Amino acid sequence: MSRLSKLRAETEPMEDYGFFGPDSVTWKVWGHATTPIIGLQRAVVVEELDPALIAAVDATGANYDRPRTRYDRTVRYFAMVAFADSRTVSKAADVLVKVHSKAIGTEPVSGNRYDANDPHSQLWILLTGWHSVLKAYELYGGGKLTAEEENRFWEECAVAAELQTCSAADVPRTREGIQEYFEQMRPRLAVSEAAQRMMDHLLNAKVALPEPPLLLRPAVEVINLVLRAGTIATMPRWMRRMSGFDQPRIVDWLVRPVLRIAFGVVDRSPRLKLRVAHLIAPSVTAVVAPYILGVAPRSEDVLTPGKARELYGYDKPALAHLALRAKQHDRVFGQHQAPSDEGLIESQAVLGSLG
Repeated sequence: MSRLSKLRAETEPMEDYGFFGPDSVTWKVWGHATTPIIGLQRAVVVEELDPALIAAVDATGANYDRPRTRYDRTVRYFAMVAFADSRTVSKAADVLVKVHSKAIGTEPVSGNRYDANDPHSQLWILLTGWHSVLKAYELYGGGKLTAEEENRFWEECAVAAELQTCSAADVPRTREGIQEYFEQMRPRLAVSEAAQRMMDHLLNAKVALPEPPLLLRPAVEVINLVLRAGTIATMPRWMRRMSGFDQPRIVDWLVRPVLRIAFGVVDRSPRLKLRVAHLIAPSVTAVVAPYILGVAPRSEDVLTPGKARELYGYDKPALAHLALRAKQHDRVFGQHQAPSDEGLIESQAVLGSLG
């Protein structure tokens, strides 16, 4: 038995195809090697331009205190939405509402309140994630999608929206619609000192990697610089200027063939692809292994989020855990106490260890 056959035999199959399946554009784009390295790095960097989000993230300090586990949990959640079975994803979506219930407070610059479960914040997170993964795929992976594929991609993004507190109706369905969304958001974005510091921190790929052996550190430094340049190259000029992380156009052009070749090599080898996934986000391996190795699920059903909630007994995220969310609001805004950690411990079994 070959090593690859042994890996397939050892891989636990999913219960079903979840919400997308092998014929989806989601699998084509999210399944490429560009996603966990450039795509999601870009997503977490761009997210910080939202003042409410950076306030919530900065308040926890988790991106500085435990960057590997924070990134691991982020990658795991996005991978679950794309590739895990409907029961697993429904549970993850439900527990995430509980985790986000404690991410509330007052944004220090404007004095406005923020809430990670706010539909507008959730839409921002969703669209920056899906758009970033698509940009990385286009530049360093499979190239530009056809018009039909791109429309399907955004239709499938609207399915993913049903797993968050935002509305699927607010998801643009075309490239032009996505561009219009970012133009509408542009006046609401800002770069505070906290945001710039966080973005610079997240552009350092080393924060998501284990400490390399001494002899490999110079090579890791070079790889990190290339990945940083590759991520910046996916961002529009106005976003780079706002963030203070611009680079010459020649760097944009030079980094593209290097990364296309590197990602092409990784993407063509299932074993290498699994090793890279495990290196970046160890807990994601069990989620993506069936997809990468071609292990069929026990059932070939593809469900809708609504049907899954009906089967497994979950509320729509927008209506989930309202009592807990009200209690957290009272603690923070009424009693001026820190929010409770309810949901965090439970989330470890679903989203990965807190470290």
